[in-house]
Amino acid sequence: MVGRSAVMQELFELVEKAAQSDAAVIIFGESGTGKELVAQAIHRLGPRRAKPYVQINCAAFNESLLESEVFGHVRGAFTGAHRHRVGRFEEVRDGDLFLDEVGDIPMPTQVKLLRVLETREFERVGDNQPLPMEARVISATNQDLEALIAEGKFRQDFFFRINVIPVRVPPLRDRREDIP
Repeated sequence: MVGRSAVMQELFELVEKAAQSDAAVIIFGESGTGKELVAQAIHRLGPRRAKPYVQINCAAFNESLLESEVFGHVRGAFTGAHRHRVGRFEEVRDGDLFLDEVGDIPMPTQVKLLRVLETREFERVGDNQPLPMEARVISATNQDLEALIAEGKFRQDFFFRINVIPVRVPPLRDRREDIP
């Protein structure tokens, strides 16, 4: 990430502070502003840097595939589940999990993720054995989540859980002094 503008210097300071925290971070910004770079910087600058960094694009999966991807599943959990699958929560262990495009998560999955953030435990799809969730969650979106809440398309309680440390990434047009 590069930038000499005042707004970018403020962003760099906020990223350093967020990196030292275990609190959930949400990164807001338009497509192409570098939200993924910010998430990676938070991981690299924090005490979890030697631990796994796992990312998932939440918009790339339908509801059932997203749940399997995030939580994992046991053999026989659904048609086609021929073997046990480790999910991203298990994979990341006590590192940082980056949920990209969090605004595209279906409401039922938001409920399940909210429960994980509240209890710090999760279950694989088709299983009833709780597993610990020790990871910090970093999320990102290019959507106006407050507008989605008003429309009933995003859960307010889930928003409050992921919006502990909000980070806004400005578009380049708002910081023209950073254009070489």
